[in-house]
Amino acid sequence: MLVKLRNWIKVPEFISMKLPLSIFVVLWIGAIGFGQSVDYNTKKGYVANGYDVVSYFDGEALEGKKEYTAENDGVKYKFANPTNLEKFQANPGKYIPKYGGYCAYAVGAYGKKVSVNPETFEIRDGELYLFYNSGKNNTLESWLAESPETLKEKADKNWEKIGSK
Repeated sequence: MLVKLRNWIKVPEFISMKLPLSIFVVLWIGAIGFGQSVDYNTKKGYVANGYDVVSYFDGEALEGKKEYTAENDGVKYKFANPTNLEKFQANPGKYIPKYGGYCAYAVGAYGKKVSVNPETFEIRDGELYLFYNSGKNNTLESWLAESPETLKEKADKNWEKIGSK
């Protein structure tokens, strides 16, 4: 038996019944593949534990304020002042921490996502790296002692595997 679709295509009835389901499945699979984004470390509800990611590029770790917030890629950022908020909004990619704001050393050395101390950071080649630092375990010191370039290469490869939600 033939069924008319939109008065201009005749197709067998069994195809017409499966067509809407097929379209749904294709769209759903496409949404999964393209909908995945970076898994950001949003401890305290913000990237970098609510610290101002722009301030790091001025050599400071400043806590952001609730009145200066922005959202990018589905996550929130806080800023210490309106100037830093405007800088971020003009070029967010410049300020987003590497590896979603997880500890760069842990991503490189172990392929693990570990929270950070937002006051322990490094700017390297124009990019922001954050590190775990608690007690006697300052991973920035380990990063610097164990060859940052080698760890950065490992972290980049590991992040490809663990960086998506």
